[in-house]
Amino acid sequence: MSLYTEIAFKVFSRLADELAVLFPTLPDDIKKGGMKTSAREYLSNGLMAAFIFFLIEMPVVSFILGFVFQGAFTSLITAVSISIVLSAFVFYIFTQYPKTLVSERSKRIDSILPFASLYLSTIAGTKLPLDQVFKFFGKNGSYGEVTDQIQMMNKDMEVFGLDIHTALQRAVDRAPSAKLKDMFWGLLSTSVSGGDIGIYLREKSRSQMNEYRLSIDEFSRKLALYIEIYLTAIILGSIFFVILTSLFSGISGVGNTILLQVSTIFIFLPLFSVIFMLLVRMTSPVEE
Repeated sequence: MSLYTEIAFKVFSRLADELAVLFPTLPDDIKKGGMKTSAREYLSNGLMAAFIFFLIEMPVVSFILGFVFQGAFTSLITAVSISIVLSAFVFYIFTQYPKTLVSERSKRIDSILPFASLYLSTIAGTKLPLDQVFKFFGKNGSYGEVTDQIQMMNKDMEVFGLDIHTALQRAVDRAPSAKLKDMFWGLLSTSVSGGDIGIYLREKSRSQMNEYRLSIDEFSRKLALYIEIYLTAIILGSIFFVILTSLFSGISGVGNTILLQVSTIFIFLPLFSVIFMLLVRMTSPVEE
């Protein structure tokens, strides 16, 4: 535990316990996000961060509002109110961060799961026991987050002595991806009922690969639309804007359009390009 966490825990742990009821999913989000902390410690850190932000922000806002309002009391009350609202927003963003981690991990898992399940089905086709299938996959599979999840399952069996079914149940609880959770549940029910693991994984990998192909096709259609909008609205729009402002400036004799044109070319155009790239990255089914 770092010094910051120790101080935050000593000062804000009781308040964190009272606020924990407002965030019932936070413990699961922290576990699925792979964060090595408890919900109580995490909330304490968030409260500490919001408090530090409040102490830094309030003098700055008070100084700025001192030029807006005539009375010192009015500017102080307004600054305190604004600082409290912004600090609460910082704390809220802090509590939502584990959900962002879970979403990112889920996307990485979903992008590689069809290939990982195909490899798993190949191993299971050798008629190895299910626990041996996972151990072989954990040692030889290079499938990112999927390999990490299965390695944690192997650790539960090897270090803590759990049987394969209990380890699968624990893996279901901490899996950040709904598709991976569904595959683990299917493996668990197939194993308990005495079904053929190889056949289940083969059919599951085939289904996941079909879904992956459909997502790639859908993304290609969206990408064509995004590129058309980008070229038409942003690139051509910027060119026409520069041309039109130059013409109007020449006709009217007003020569103050240079700053606006430079801002469009060197600020707004790169900004919209970055936003476009982020949009493409967010909608892409493939995780780098």
